[in-house]
Amino acid sequence: MTSSTDDVAEATTHPRDAYTHGHHDSVLRSHRWRTAENSAAYLLPHLASGLSVLDVGCGPGTITVDLARTVAPGVVTGIDTSAKVLEQATQFAADQGVRNVTFVEADVYELPFEDDAFDIVHAHQVLQHLSDPVSALREIKRVTKPGGIVAVRDADYAAMAWYPENEALTEWNALYHEVTTANGAQADAGRRLLSWVREAGFPAEGITPSAGVWCYATEADRTWWGNLWADRCLSSQFGIQARSTGLADDVALEEIAAGWRDWAREPDGWFAITHGEVLARK
Repeated sequence: MTSSTDDVAEATTHPRDAYTHGHHDSVLRSHRWRTAENSAAYLLPHLASGLSVLDVGCGPGTITVDLARTVAPGVVTGIDTSAKVLEQATQFAADQGVRNVTFVEADVYELPFEDDAFDIVHAHQVLQHLSDPVSALREIKRVTKPGGIVAVRDADYAAMAWYPENEALTEWNALYHEVTTANGAQADAGRRLLSWVREAGFPAEGITPSAGVWCYATEADRTWWGNLWADRCLSSQFGIQARSTGLADDVALEEIAAGWRDWAREPDGWFAITHGEVLARK
C-alpha cells in the first residue's frame, strides 16, 4: 500500500489509495502477532540460506525478521509507506539481533529497485488495500529475478465465519465491505489472487494457488481478537473512514464494538479467517 501519511496511501501515478486499517495500536497489535510460521507457511519450504528477499508492506517487521533469519546470510529488505511503522520495524530487528535486514520507505507501484533484484518477493495482506493490485503485481514481477518467486497472501472477508451467530458481527462484515468499496479496494481479495496473478502476466505453469486459515477459539485468543476489533471499530482508520463516508455513525460503531466484546466472552466462540495464497514463479 502507498501512503503520504501514516494512514493514507498515495501512488505517484495511481489514484489515491486509502489504507482501510491505518496504523492505530489496535491494528499494530494484530500485525505484531504475525510470524512467518503463522502467516507465510506456504512460502517457507521455498526459502534457503543466501536468498535475497523483498517484503512488501512489512509493517512492524515481525514476518520480515523471521524471513531474514531463515535466509541468512542472505539479505532481506522490508518496505512500507509509513515512516513511523518502519521505525518500529527497525527497532524490532535490532532488539532481535537480526542484522541482515533493512527497512525502506517505498511505494509498491513504483519500487526503488533495479529489474531482477530479488529471489523472493513477499506481500502479506497488501493487495486487498490497493485500487490497482494488478499494476502492483506487475511492478513486483519487474523486481523479481527470472526463476524467482512472488508470494502473495490476502484475507477474504466474505469467507470469514464465526459462531455463535452475532448480529453485530454480521453488520461489521457488511460495513467493512462498504468501506473498502468506497476506498476502491477489494475486501474479498483472497479469492481473487489467482486471477490477479494471471492477469499480471506470470507464466501459468509456475503458479501454485492455495489457502490458509487463522482460527481464534481459545479463551485467550477470543479475548485478544474480539477486543482488538472492538478497538478498531472505535479508533482505527476503519472507524474513521466509516464515519467520514457516512456509512456509520458513532452509535452504530459502538454497537458493533459491543458485539465484538460480547462474542469474545462466549465460551463457545469461534472465528475463522480464510486467506487466499499464491506462489508465482517468474
